[in-house]
Formats: sequence, C-alpha cells, structure tokens
Amino acid sequence: MINDIDTVTGPFFDLYRGSSSPLGATISRHGVNFSVFARDCTGVELLLFDQVDDAQPSRIITLESRRNRTYHYWHTFVPGIGAGQLYGYRVAGAFVPQRGRRFDPSKLLIDPYGRAVAVPAGYDREAGCLPGDNAAVAMKCVVADPRGYDWEGDVPLKRSYSKTVIYEMHVAGFTRHPSSGVAEDKRGTYAGLIEKIPYLQDLGVTAVELLPVFQFDPHDAPLGLCNYWGYSPVSFFAPHAGYSSHKDPLGPLNEFRDMVKALHRAGIEIILDVVFNHTSEGDHQGPTFCFRGFANDVYYTLAPDGGYINHTGCGNTLNANHHIVRRLIIDSLNYWVKEMHVDGFRFDLASILSRDGEGRPLKNPPILWDIESDPALAGIKLIAEAWDAGGLYQVGSFIGDSWKEWNGEFRDDVRSFLKGDNGLIGRFVARLLASPDIYGHQEREAEQSINFVTCHDGFTLNDLVSYDKKHNEANGELNRDGADANLSWNCGVEGASSDPGIELLRNRQVKNFLAVTLLALGTPMILMGDEVRRTQLGNNNAYCQDNEIGWFNWDDLRLHADTHRFTKELVKARLIHSSTVTGDFTLSELLGQGRLEWHGVRLGSPDWSHESHSISLTAWSVSRRVVFHYMVNAYWQPLRFSLPSPLKLPGRSWHRWIDTSLASPEDIVPWEEVPAVDSDSYLLPARTLVVLIAKVPMERRKSAG
Repeated sequence: MINDIDTVTGPFFDLYRGSSSPLGATISRHGVNFSVFARDCTGVELLLFDQVDDAQPSRIITLESRRNRTYHYWHTFVPGIGAGQLYGYRVAGAFVPQRGRRFDPSKLLIDPYGRAVAVPAGYDREAGCLPGDNAAVAMKCVVADPRGYDWEGDVPLKRSYSKTVIYEMHVAGFTRHPSSGVAEDKRGTYAGLIEKIPYLQDLGVTAVELLPVFQFDPHDAPLGLCNYWGYSPVSFFAPHAGYSSHKDPLGPLNEFRDMVKALHRAGIEIILDVVFNHTSEGDHQGPTFCFRGFANDVYYTLAPDGGYINHTGCGNTLNANHHIVRRLIIDSLNYWVKEMHVDGFRFDLASILSRDGEGRPLKNPPILWDIESDPALAGIKLIAEAWDAGGLYQVGSFIGDSWKEWNGEFRDDVRSFLKGDNGLIGRFVARLLASPDIYGHQEREAEQSINFVTCHDGFTLNDLVSYDKKHNEANGELNRDGADANLSWNCGVEGASSDPGIELLRNRQVKNFLAVTLLALGTPMILMGDEVRRTQLGNNNAYCQDNEIGWFNWDDLRLHADTHRFTKELVKARLIHSSTVTGDFTLSELLGQGRLEWHGVRLGSPDWSHESHSISLTAWSVSRRVVFHYMVNAYWQPLRFSLPSPLKLPGRSWHRWIDTSLASPEDIVPWEEVPAVDSDSYLLPARTLVVLIAKVPMERRKSAG
C-alpha cells in the first residue's frame, strides 16, 4: 500500500512522500510510487520525460531527505501518471573514488528495479563516461504494470532433467539471417523466434537456453562493432528492447511474454542465461548509468584503494553477497519466474557468487543459499557455470543441492579423446557415465552434469573439426581475444575444404560428437546450429559479430540435411519412452540403471592404457530384455571389434542402430527399421562410433507381457 498522502512543494509541482516499499516504480489507481536505494548521497532527483530522445525532463521532482527518505531508501508518490511514463534519476554526493564513492549529479541514472528500459536513437555510451549532462542520449526507464497481461493459464513447465534436452541459442541470431523466412520487421526478435518454434519442436529439444535477454548495452564493444551476445547487463529486470518488433516502450514486455507462452504451448521450457557477476559500467573509465551512481561501494567489490576488483574480465565484479545486492538478485529471479514465467536460469560465471566483498571465496556464500532455499524458485532449473575469470573453478564442488553444472570436463575430455589424444580413455568413460569421478562423492542424480561439447563461447561444432586455430581478426583485437586452447582438429585442412575425403571425415566427427553428447548419462545441451553444421569461420569469440558470422544461416538446413536428421533421431531416441521400444526404461536411464560390461576390441579386455583410443560397452536393461552395445574407435586406423552373444533370450540378434561412418540414412536408423548384423564381429572404420541393439522380437515381447 502507498502510505502518507501528505504533500510538500517541490520546485516544479506538489509531490507526495511515497513509500520505501516496494522498490522500483509501482502503479496504483492514483499514480506511481517510486523508491530507490541510494546510500551516502546528499540528494536525489526524479526526472520525468515525455519522449525517450528528450534532452530535458518535462518535470523534475526533488526528493527531500526529511520527507522522502527512509533509511537509505529515497521515495515519492507521483499522482496522475501510469504505465508508459519515462523516468530516470540524478543523484548528488561526494566524488571520492579512494573511498568507493563516485556520485555524479550530471548523469541520468536508470532505476535498478526498472521493469522496462527505452533506448534513444542517439544512445551514446561514451557520453556516460565523459563529464556533463547526458540525458538526451541516455537510456531511460519506463513505468510498467506487469499485472496487465493475460497468461491464459500458463505456468512454468517444471520438466525433470531426465527428460530434458537443452538447445543453447541467441534470440536475435536465430532469425536475423534473410534465409530464416521471417518477415523483415520480425527478424531477430522475440516474435521471430515464435515463428520458428515448429522447427524446435521438430528437432525434439525440450528447453531453449537463451543468451542474455536482460537489457544490455550494445555499445559495450570495440569501435565499429556491437555487443552481440549481451553479456553486458544494464538492468536485471527489463527485457532487452532491441529484441522487440514493437516500437512502443512497453512492447518488449508483452512480446517476451508472448514468446514464453508460445514456447510453453509447444512443450518447450525457457532458461535464461543471467549475468549477476558484473555490469556494463566497467571499470573507472566506464560509463555511469545506474549502480555506480547510486551506491558504487555497495554494488561492486572494491580494492582497499577504491579500485575495481575484476574477477570477471569485464572491468568490475558485482558484490553479490552484500545484503542489498543479494536482495536485488533474489527479487530479479522472483520477478522473472512469477511475472515472466521462465523455467530456469543459467548463471554466467557463477563462481563470482561465492566471493565476498573483497573477492575472497566463501565457504557458505549467502546468495547461493538464498537462491537455493527460496520457495518461489523451488522446482525451477538452476544451472551454474561453475568458474570465473579470476581462477576459481568449482565444477564438482559448487555449493547446494538444487544446482546443476555446466561440465567443462565433459567438453574438454570428449574433444580430446575423439580427436585422438593419448591418456584420455579413463576420463572419456567417466564422462559417458555422468562423471562419477567429479560428482560421485555428492550422491546426486546423474543429471547434475550438463553435458556439452560446444556452447556460444568457443568454436561451433563445425569449426571444432575444421580449424586448428582461432580466427578472430574480425573482432578488431588482432586475434588476441578468445581462447587459444580449443582442443580442436581441422581434419587435415584449415577452414573450408572442397576435398571430399576431408568433408566426409569432418561430417563423421560431427556425428561422433553429437552421439556422445546425446547418449551420455547426464543432461545434454547442444548449441544453436550445430545440428546443421553452422560455421563462424573459425571465430571462437563472436561476441561482437551481429552479422552472418554469428547468425543461423537457414540454408544450412538444406546443405547439411543429414546431420540435422541424425540429431533429430538421437534426440527422439533419448526422450522416447521405452514402452514403445524396450518395455522397462528410457534410453537416457540405461547407463545409470542397467548392467554394464566393458570391452576393448576383444571381449572382456578393455584397453585402459595411455595409448588407448577405443572402447566398447555392453549395457543390459534392468529386465535384460534389451541390450545395447556401444563401440567407439577414435583411432586413425580401422579396428575390428568382437561382439558379445546377445542370445540369452531366444530369437534375439544384434541390429545396427548407429554407424557414423555410413552415409545418411544408414548412419542412424529408426528403431523399427534397424537392420540385422549377422556376424560375431564388427569392423569400425577410423574415427567411428557404432551402437547395436539386441531386443526380443515384437511377437515374443507381446506374449511375455
């Protein structure tokens, strides 16, 4: 409720005292309550604007400490305004960097709790860095009423991880390319993604993990380029306005919610990649547009001399375990779940959240336990990128019971083994089994491991098998940016090749990586476009490439129809219920519940030596009515594998399901059409993965039921 309807006379008109709670801009029948946290300042002004490009506010409301301040919260109630009102703040105070205070009353500040942000056509990041007024070219907040939307009964899906296949994607990059077939005014927008939901359904994925959609600063990039990925947050509540096809300031809210509702209707969850580790304000040379101008020493971790501690590689580090910042993070997560209906979050550089105000790791980080124990987040997917740029690596030791982790060890070990490195056989096998060497001590579900070989950060799957070295010249940093160690192999030629032999080998390796990722125990994640061999031309850090380097080229769907089909069949087999196939398990549960027998090229003799490049595995279902036999040859010569006898039930024989050396459609065969293998051995060409199935014939299965 809005309290105290007593008025004071400001320099422009009468204003009300307002309430410190809730934070942000809150609409009531008679107007809007504004509240913001600003510690150690000497004065606060609320500025109202008529147009986003206005250099001057239409009204200025000066908040008085005596009436408009409660503790460190400054507040006022403004009658007669509502949704769509543009606003910002100016905050005065001492500029004493060595004490952590960087107040600048000339800068227009957006509300840390603003639900919508409008960006002027002439937005200028540099103006936020230089002395003087920047109102004409600064972002502005928009008063919004999140209640004014018809969800039509929609709720988060809360699907189990065992039935989840994640597709990491970029909202804009998915449809920006002209080949997408999306109308020009909807390309690169939430609405454009809605049009392509049938593609996602056909692919079979059950969740999309969107690169950042919080409002970010597109100008936080090298000169002449843009921040395309969005890891440059400006707001933790407002959806990015640049992804909306609507022109009105509140358009992004409804369009985002339309997208969520449409995805849910298609049975697809939405996971947001969230950046609670730094902001776009950067270091001491960066702009002042929000947090720095309200309470610099609260929002950021600072060194004793007042300088910014940089454990993110982005200039500053959010002080996540300060009680004010903890509340901000929790309120943000609650908002996106309750009001925007998202299904989960992937936390970028999540290890930052385990550091204190001076950057030291904490044994029991308060913010992580806040998130873990918040009842509003119960059942919501929480995924950690369990490392940071300051050297903290917590894969396998990230705190809490609800968190799942991006398994960087899976990525690295699978890459190394399949390209033929020595000393990887034991680690490769562990990755197939949900990394018990990393997670076994925690007695957690296998799905704690988010298995991936590629993600937005690094090579695409096509480039992983096409380039030995990064090629980031287009980023304007002399190829110095991006990781140097990619564990990639170009299959003999750097970059695109017209050699049929090279192309066949690359295609086989792509399918090997896809098969391992989607068959391994754990939760699989694939990168947008890997199913059609999308290339970034060797760029492994395309954060600033809002062009064909970073976009999904839909022509690839025709050019690489075989890998698209291969991926679809793998996803379908992983998720399909075994009642139609096997009778007692899902494929994703087989390695965790069945009986396993390890072999090498000879039965019962797995080669665990340093030079080993091959392994085979027989996996019996719980009822022993179905058997799978996996064979992997990562060696550069063909190998013949002996096959175990499947004849422990009458009428059972081996059938070939997958052979990545074969051309489509023989590379993966639908369950109902698998051809018989009439031999006691199987020859695997170099760098090939094969999966055989032995099952009770359908007529015997019916009689046995």
